[in-house]
Amino acid sequence: MKLEDLLAQKMTAITKAWFQLVMETYPPDGSRFLKQEENRFANPVGSTISQELGNIFEELLNGVDSESISPFLDRIIRIRAVQDFSPSRALSFIFDLKKIIKKELGSKIRDREDYDELLKFDSRIDLLAMLAFDIYMKCREEIYKIRVNEVKNRAHRLLERAKLICDLSDEEPDFKDDKLDGKDMEFV
Repeated sequence: MKLEDLLAQKMTAITKAWFQLVMETYPPDGSRFLKQEENRFANPVGSTISQELGNIFEELLNGVDSESISPFLDRIIRIRAVQDFSPSRALSFIFDLKKIIKKELGSKIRDREDYDELLKFDSRIDLLAMLAFDIYMKCREEIYKIRVNEVKNRAHRLLERAKLICDLSDEEPDFKDDKLDGKDMEFV
């Protein structure tokens, strides 16, 4: 039996164990809630992570096509990018999948051919991790841009309140001065 077939048979157990490991990265109280609350409206984070892990695993069984797997990965990475995780901790769940697979298939891998297939599947997970890192960096970049814009807006509002700047956007500039017709101007 091919490795993908074995993994497909164990898909429910693997994705459930994977979800449990992801939940363990959260503080105990949050983890308990994320694991137990199954209502997707009461627990959108847990629901999204659970669903997308299953989608990611399914796509991994078919190979790593970045276009098809990115949306699933993106939904999880966006959640983890805004939380108080270091980049390595935010993305460590991807490598946890290797441990889970080895634990689930331990006795089923009997010969060199099975082991070679497992190594190939491990390389798919590595590709997934690289893709996840790219997505994570884009998310963090967006967060930093939002923060910078918010600081700029606050500073602008404070300066306006202090009457240190005024809004001239409604006024038309007066360029009727003969010396500013463009002919007499020198550029230094």
